[in-house]
Amino acid sequence: MEEMFTIVNHPLVQHKLTLMRDKTCSTAHFRQLLREISLLLAYEVTRDLPLEETEVETPLEKMAAPILSGKKLCFVSILRAGNGLLEGMLDLIPSARVGHIGLYRDPQSLQAVEYYYKVPSDISERQAIVVDPMLATANSLSAAVSRLKKDAPRKIKVVCLLAAPEGVEAFQKAHPDVCVYTAALDRELNDHGYILPGLGDAGDRIFGTQ
Repeated sequence: MEEMFTIVNHPLVQHKLTLMRDKTCSTAHFRQLLREISLLLAYEVTRDLPLEETEVETPLEKMAAPILSGKKLCFVSILRAGNGLLEGMLDLIPSARVGHIGLYRDPQSLQAVEYYYKVPSDISERQAIVVDPMLATANSLSAAVSRLKKDAPRKIKVVCLLAAPEGVEAFQKAHPDVCVYTAALDRELNDHGYILPGLGDAGDRIFGTQ
């Protein structure tokens, strides 16, 4: 049975994450490390993709060999920081489709408000992997997954770089059926909703806007 919350503790993942946490890490290096770590996270989150057999002819003989079965994946990025995770994942699975969900937090109600939503028309035939670097309060992520569920993908998983205990608890309460994969579970959120010790604002560090 698949775990609902998985920390990917591969040594390369942990090493690259430590380099990304360093406040002196340049934008270019941060972006490159994120691309590398996202490829490794994609490897873990796709372990259960279904296979079927197909016939191929090697230079020596014909054989039955495994190949991915049916419609494959759709990576769904939560704008804008989710786009930083996409490149490495698409390096690994270039045939995957890509969707985007744009949300902002209303300053009065503090609720997530959708401003953009675009996914493949055949999303119901695909597994969706939602990507967002930070699982902090989980407000935006929970809202994004709720919106995605209306289009009924075959399965939904979430990949993030860092998670806070408060966010994990809130997300699992909202979506107990959705598996979460992360590189680390950090200590807590501060008063502004940032993960501690964290790595700062992921979007600003990816795009050099801090």
